[in-house]
Order: sequence, then structure tokens, then C-alpha cells
Amino acid sequence: MRVGDLRGVGLFDGLSDDQLGDLVAVGTEVRFEAGDELFVEGRPAESWWVLLDGTVSLVRRVGHEEAAVAVMESPGRWAGGFRAWDPYGVYLATGRAVTGGRVLRVSAEALGQLSQSWSPFGVHLIRGLLGTVRTIESVARQRESLVALGTLAAGFAHEINNPAAAATRAAGALSEVSEALQSSLGRIAAGQISAAQFVALDGLRRDAAPALDGLTPLELADREDALSDWLTDHGVTRDWLIAPPLAAAGLDVVWCEKVAAVLAGGPLEAGLEWVANSLTMTALLAEVQESTRRVSDLITVVRSYSQLDRASLQRTDVVDGLESTLVMLAQRIPAAVTVVRDYDPGLPRIEAYAGELNQVWTHLVVNAIDAMPGTGTLRLSTRAAGTGVVVEVADTGAGMTDEVRAHAFEPFYTTKDVGQGAGLGLDISR
Repeated sequence: MRVGDLRGVGLFDGLSDDQLGDLVAVGTEVRFEAGDELFVEGRPAESWWVLLDGTVSLVRRVGHEEAAVAVMESPGRWAGGFRAWDPYGVYLATGRAVTGGRVLRVSAEALGQLSQSWSPFGVHLIRGLLGTVRTIESVARQRESLVALGTLAAGFAHEINNPAAAATRAAGALSEVSEALQSSLGRIAAGQISAAQFVALDGLRRDAAPALDGLTPLELADREDALSDWLTDHGVTRDWLIAPPLAAAGLDVVWCEKVAAVLAGGPLEAGLEWVANSLTMTALLAEVQESTRRVSDLITVVRSYSQLDRASLQRTDVVDGLESTLVMLAQRIPAAVTVVRDYDPGLPRIEAYAGELNQVWTHLVVNAIDAMPGTGTLRLSTRAAGTGVVVEVADTGAGMTDEVRAHAFEPFYTTKDVGQGAGLGLDISR
């Protein structure tokens, strides 16, 4: 390559022949054919590419597809070389030749040295600008992440507090009920009950069927009153402790008559109290099991949402991610907002960064919730589209104006009040 080859390129207007000579000395002419890849998105930008003739398409990967973001077709268009000023610079797109042509390739190191010798002040400005932009973006994204983490942590703490508190209460009550159970069993033995009577009493205890879902609270209270009256009429002094668990277990006055017949002349109150304590203990154990199962389910949801225990790139069920996100954001969703799920049952798994996808769902759902004034419908839809998947998050809010729609995905753009957002949610999602 000669100096004359560069003299007609507008990019180099203002450079002297000596400067062009320096550029030719450190550069290499690279010829390419249609389909050749000159550089790859995300790789270190260690070379500066200047188009001399031909056409090169700049493509970026968006999800599982590639999208053309620009075209280098005029001599002087350039790409890469960022490591001349930024040690972390990478190619922002993949350069793929559309037609045959030529480029001038200069190493970033050589470009940095030439720039420093030609215009030291300009290099300082470029480095300062890159450093400032990188710092602002880093701080802003960290703040956005911390805000999101704080919101999710608060929601998770609230969700897990209820079953954890229930398990704690049930475990504490179990100690008291266990002591009462032993005491009533001792009084039964002291009443000289026979083995046959105790076996019959235990058989009646097993008749309990706590399936009163059809009873209203008023009907259950009436049953407790009827049991309490029967107990009082039969000389039972602790009816207020015995009647509620019997009623909750589906037992009635007819059942009590059977117990009275089995324990005729024996310790009726001790026998009934033993049955009541046994039923209470069973109910408390069921409460502990249900509460701890709920805690375990929540932890599973968090692990699914964060994807910390899985590979970054994996075969992913999109619906699982959406459901995990809804659980994590449960406290953000007002009671008057109805969540409608419209999932395609035949949705295929996709290969994706599941943890990052969950961040996308989080930002979209939060924005949808904020767009509705405390009431409305949040609709999540999925459907197959060719070899991919389409996910839609919709709300019944007022929608966006044309001006907001034009800037919605720009970094730091927000329509929320101060302190309600960092303006990066939709930028991160995109």
C-alpha cells in the first residue's frame, strides 16, 4: 500500500504525507471476499479497520438472532481500535463482508502511538471521555442493581416471614400440647381404664376426619357450642379446651355419646382430653409440615430466579422464569391488579442466559405494574414463533405517549419521580 491510496479518503484529510507514510508503515492492506468475517463482536478490539473499498455489514447478536446495525460502504468508514485508548475496549459488532473489497488494518497499539505523537491533547480528551462514560455507567448500573436487589430482598423476606412464623408458633405450641397429652394419658391410666376400653377409644379417635371445608365459621362455632353443652351436661369441666379441637376434626355429639358408652364408669374427661390433645398435635404437625414446605418452595423459587446453581447458558423454560419472577415480585403487585397467564402449552425450551432473562422479566413486569394506578390487569403471554419464543408483558395502564415511546429504551431516561427508578431498567432489558 502507498500513501496515494489513502490520500483520497476523507477520513485522512488534514494529515501530511509524512503522517500518512507513518500510517502506511504500521498498517496492512487486507483484501476480503463476500462472507468473510473481519472481526467478531465482544472480542478485544486490538485492530483498527478502515474501509478502502467494498461493503462490510456490522451485525450484533440479539437473543438467538443477528441484527444488522450499520453498514460500512463508504471509503473512510472505520471500526474497532478502541484498545488504543481503552484497555478494556471490545468490538461492538461483527464485521461481515457483503462484497469483496479492501481494508487498512492497524494494530490498536500502533494507532495509540501515532495518535499520541500527532495530537497528545486529543488523546487525553478521548481517554477522559471513555473513562467518564465507563464510570458513570458502572455506578448507575450498580445503583440500579442494588435498588432491584433491595426490593426483591424485602419482598422475599415478607413472603418467607409468614410460613417461618407459622412454623415457629406451631413448634412452640407442640411442646405445650405434648405435655398436656402426657398428663391426660396419666389420668386415663389412673382411672383404671382397661386395655379393651383404650383400644376402643383409640379407634374412635381415628374416626376424626378434619374435612370441614364446606362449613362456614358460623356453622363451626355452632358445632363447638353443641359439643360444649354436651360436655358440660356430662360433668366435663374443661369443655372450653376440649370442644374446639373435636369440632375442627369433624366430631360431633353422636361421636361423644359413643365415647361415653366405651368409657362407662371410667375417666370420661381424661379420655376426651387425650383425644383432643392428640388431634391438636396432629394439626400442629401438619402446620409445621406445610410451613416448612412453603419455605422450601420459596427457596427453590429464589434459586430458579437467580440461577446461581446452574450454568450461565442453558436450556431454559421461559414459563418457569416468568413464574419465579411473579413470586419474587408478589409484594409489588397490588391486590386490585389481576394477573392473567396466557401461556402456550406447547412452548419449547430455548437456549439462553436464564438469569439475565429473569432480569428482563423483572424490569418489564415492574414497569407494567407502575403503569397502572393500583388497579388493572397484568397479562403475561408466551407463544412459539418459528424456532424461537415470543414473550409479551402487557398492562391496562394509560400507555406511552409518542415522545416517551421514542426514548423509552435510552439509558437514564425515565418518567418516574426521583427515587423511584434509575432509568436503566428498559435499557438493561434491551
